[in-house]
Amino acid sequence: MAKSNLHNSRKSFELNGKTYNYYSLQALQDAGVADVSKLPYSIKVLLESVLRQYDGYVIKDEHVENLAKWGKDADKDAEVPFKPSRVILQDFTGVPVVVDLASLRSAMAEMGGDPQDINPEIPVDLVIDHSVQVDAYGTEEALQRNMKLEFQRNAERYEFLSWAQKAYDNYRAVPPATGIVHQVNLEYLASVVHAVENEEGTFDAFPDTLVGTDSHTTMINGIGVLGWGVGGIEAEAGMLGQPSYFPIPEVVGVKLTGSLPEGTTATDLALKVVQVLREHGVVGKFVEFFGPGVVELPLADRATIANMAPEYGATCGFFPVDEEALDYMRLTGREEEHIAVTKKYLEENDMFFTPEKVEPVYTDVIEIDLSAIETNLSGPKRPQDLIPLSKMKEVFQETVVAPEGPKGLGLPANELEKSAPIEFEDGTKADFTSGDIAIAAITSCTNTSNPYVMLGAGLVAKKAVELGLTPPPHVKTSLAPGSKVVTGYLVDSGLQPYLDQIGFNTVGYGCTTCIGNSGPLRPEIEKTIAENDLLATSVLSGNRNFEGRIHPLVKANYLASPPLVVAYALAGTVNIDLKNDPIAQDKDGNDVFFKDIWPTAQEIKEVVKQTVTPELFRREYERVFTENEAWNSIKTSDDALYAFDEKSTYIQNPPFFQGLSKEPEAISELKGLRVVGKFGDSITTDHISPAGAIGKDTPAGLYLRENGVEPRDFNSYGSRRGNHEVMMRGTFANIRIRNQIAPGTEGGFTTYWPTGEVMPMYDACMKYKEDGTGLVVLAGKDYGMGSSRDWAAKGTNLLGIKTVIAESYERIHRSNLVMMGVLPLQFMEGDSVESLGLTGEEEITVNITEDVKPRAVLQATATDKDGNVKQFDVLARFDSEVEIDYYRHGGILQMVLRNKLK
Repeated sequence: MAKSNLHNSRKSFELNGKTYNYYSLQALQDAGVADVSKLPYSIKVLLESVLRQYDGYVIKDEHVENLAKWGKDADKDAEVPFKPSRVILQDFTGVPVVVDLASLRSAMAEMGGDPQDINPEIPVDLVIDHSVQVDAYGTEEALQRNMKLEFQRNAERYEFLSWAQKAYDNYRAVPPATGIVHQVNLEYLASVVHAVENEEGTFDAFPDTLVGTDSHTTMINGIGVLGWGVGGIEAEAGMLGQPSYFPIPEVVGVKLTGSLPEGTTATDLALKVVQVLREHGVVGKFVEFFGPGVVELPLADRATIANMAPEYGATCGFFPVDEEALDYMRLTGREEEHIAVTKKYLEENDMFFTPEKVEPVYTDVIEIDLSAIETNLSGPKRPQDLIPLSKMKEVFQETVVAPEGPKGLGLPANELEKSAPIEFEDGTKADFTSGDIAIAAITSCTNTSNPYVMLGAGLVAKKAVELGLTPPPHVKTSLAPGSKVVTGYLVDSGLQPYLDQIGFNTVGYGCTTCIGNSGPLRPEIEKTIAENDLLATSVLSGNRNFEGRIHPLVKANYLASPPLVVAYALAGTVNIDLKNDPIAQDKDGNDVFFKDIWPTAQEIKEVVKQTVTPELFRREYERVFTENEAWNSIKTSDDALYAFDEKSTYIQNPPFFQGLSKEPEAISELKGLRVVGKFGDSITTDHISPAGAIGKDTPAGLYLRENGVEPRDFNSYGSRRGNHEVMMRGTFANIRIRNQIAPGTEGGFTTYWPTGEVMPMYDACMKYKEDGTGLVVLAGKDYGMGSSRDWAAKGTNLLGIKTVIAESYERIHRSNLVMMGVLPLQFMEGDSVESLGLTGEEEITVNITEDVKPRAVLQATATDKDGNVKQFDVLARFDSEVEIDYYRHGGILQMVLRNKLK
C-alpha cells in the first residue's frame, strides 16, 4: 500500500490481536474537503481507491476532491483515474491479452529493454471457461466427450496459457471444466475486502475492486465488489500499472420495495430491470440498488441482477455489502476471521449497508415494486424486449410477420403453417413446424450460479418425469452449470437424474450456448430447417440473444429462467400459451398444464436449505488448481520469452509493434478516407467480430484451409483470438451483418469503390492498404453494443480503418477503439448518415490536429464522385486527456512500451 497520508487519512483498527491500516473517508470530512456521509456506496469505493493510491503525480489532489464532492458540487468535466486491485480474464478474451504481453516482452527485448520488466503489477486470474462446445448432449457421456474434444481442439492455446503461468508473476490460470468465470469469481476468488500483510507485519485493508475482460464481470457487484467489463486492451493497461480514466459517473438509485410474488424467479426480476433501465437510460452510469426490497433478495438473486448490467446499459449494478453478503461469504466457505475483518473495515469506513441507514443522495431515483413482477421472457433479438409469459404466444405471432427489425422477423403470414417431416437415424419420426424449438439450454453465468432457479429447474424436471413427459426429439437440450458446486447440489438433492432423463445432462462447465458455442444440431434437423426454410427458435437461460449469436439457423431466441427453459423444452414450441394451453399429455393421455409442473417457492427453499452448504463449496474449491489431470500434464518451457511458431494457426506474434519508433508522431488530418462499411443502429461487437463458427468459404476459413486445417478442426473465432491473421479476416464477418454499401448481400461484404466490385470486407481492405488509402465506417446508434470484445477494435485497426463515425457508442467499444489508435467520432445531435445524405461513395476528410482536446468539435468534409462537397461537424469522442495520448502513440500498448523503455 502506498504510504501517502493525504488529509491525515491513514488510520488503523485492532481486531483479534492484529493491526489493520486503512484510509478513512471520514478524514476528508474532518479536513473540510466535503461531506461524504451521503455519497452512494459505489462512489465511496471509488473515493477510497483514489485516496489510498494518491501520489500527487498520476492521482492528484483534485481527483480526490472532485470525487469527495460528487454530485452538484463536483466538476462536471472531471475524471476518475481508477486502479483496480485485481484483474480477471476468461480465455476467449484472455488469450489475446496474454499474447499481447508475450509480444510486448519480445518487442522490449528487440528494442534493448529487459523483458522481465513486462509483468502484471496486480493479481490476475484467468478462468478457462469459454472453449467448451456442446458437441455431445442428452447422454451420460456428454460431459467427458465434450471435455476430451475441448482439450484436443485447444491443446496449443492451453499450452500457451500454462507457459504464462510459469513465466509471469501475479498470474494464475483456473483450469478448464471448473466453472464460469463470474461464478468462480463470486464463489471463490472475490475477497470483498482485501487484508494484505505488509513489511511492518501489520495488515492493509481496502475494498476488493476489479476489471474483467468479459462484460458480465458486473455480476460481482451483487456481493458489493465494484467491478465491470473492459476491453482486453484496458485490462492490459491495468495489469501494467496504468489507471483507466473515465468521467465521474452519475449514480442512478434503484429503490426496491415489496417482495417477489409466488411462482416468479430472479430471472423474471432481472429481465424486468433490463426493460425499465433501458427505457430510463443508464448508459455510462452506475446503478445502485437500495431500499427495503434489497433485504428480501438472496445474494444469488442480487448477482443475477448485477450480471445483466451490460444488458440494461449501465457500467455496473451495485449492491452494497450487508448481512446477507456476509452470510453468503459464510455459505461459500470463506474463513470466519476474514468475514469479521470485512465487516469491521466496512463499518469503520461507513460502507456497510443496513436498511435503517440514511439513504444516500443519488443523481436520480427509480422505484421497482418486486410484488408487481410476473413470469417473463425476452426476445427475439434483444434482452430488453420483455414479454410476459401470459402474452408470449400472441407476441410471437405478431413478431413473425412484423417488418424485419429488432422486434420483427418479416416473414409471410402463413409462416407458422409451414412444416416438414424429420426421420432420425434411429428410425424415430417427427415433424418440425415453424416456431418449434431447436435449442433449449440451461446456460450462462446469469442464472447457473443461482441455486433457487437451478433447483427450481430440477423440480420441474422431477414433476415432468413423474408424469411421463419428455421433450420432442427436435429439441437440443443441454445443461452447462456455472461451477462444480451446482452439480454438487443437483446431485445431493436427487434432482440431477430427473434432468438427465429429459435430456438436460451436464455438457460442460463453461459458457456454451449463450456465446454461440451451442455446437451442431442433429444433421437431420439442420437439413430439414435449411431445406424447408423453417423458422427455428431457441429458449435459453442466458443474457444475450442477439441475431446470429446462438446458432446460424435459429432466427428467434428467447431468454428465460432455467425452470421456464425446461417447461418450453417439454412443449417443444414457443407458439403456445404456456399458462393456459396443455404442454403435453401424461403417460395416461391426460393433458398436463403449466401449474402441474411448476414448483412453489416453499418447495424450492426447502431443497436449497438441505443441499446448499459451506462444506460443498469448500470441497469443490480446495482442489480447484489440482483436480484437472489433463491440464496438470501439459508440458511447457521455462523461458521468459515465448517461442512464437510461424506455422501456428492459434498463436501468432501480432504486428502492433512492427517498425515502432521510439517517439510518437504528431496527430494530423485524416485525408481521403473511403467508406468501407455503412451500417444502421445496434451494430454489436458480435457483428464486428463474431465469436462463433468459422465458415469454410469465408476469408478466415480459406486462410485456415490454406494452412492445412480441415473444416472440422476450425474451432471458433473466439478460440483463435491469439492469431491476428484469422481475426482480421473475421472482422465484420458475422453472417447476419448487412453492409448498406453492398446491397443484396448478407455477411462480411463491401463495395471496393475504385472498381465498384462487391467483395469480402477483408479483401477490399487489403486492396485499400496496398493503395495507401485510409478507411472509415459510418453507423447509427449504439455502435459496438454487447460483449467487451477487444478484437472488434483490434480488427478494425488492422484492416486500416482510421475512424468510425456513429450517432452513439456503447461504453466499452468506444474506449477500445481509442486504445487501439482508432478515432471514434460522433455525429452532432440531430445529424445522421441519412440526414446528411451520405451514400458511402464519398471520400471523407477529418480536420484533426495535434492540439485536439477531449470532446472537441471537429470539421469533416465528404466529397462525392462529381466533386460536390458537404461539410459537417463531428464530436471527437476522446473522453479524457490520456485518451489523446493513446491515440497519438497509435494505441495504449505502444505508449506503455515506449514508457517502459524510458
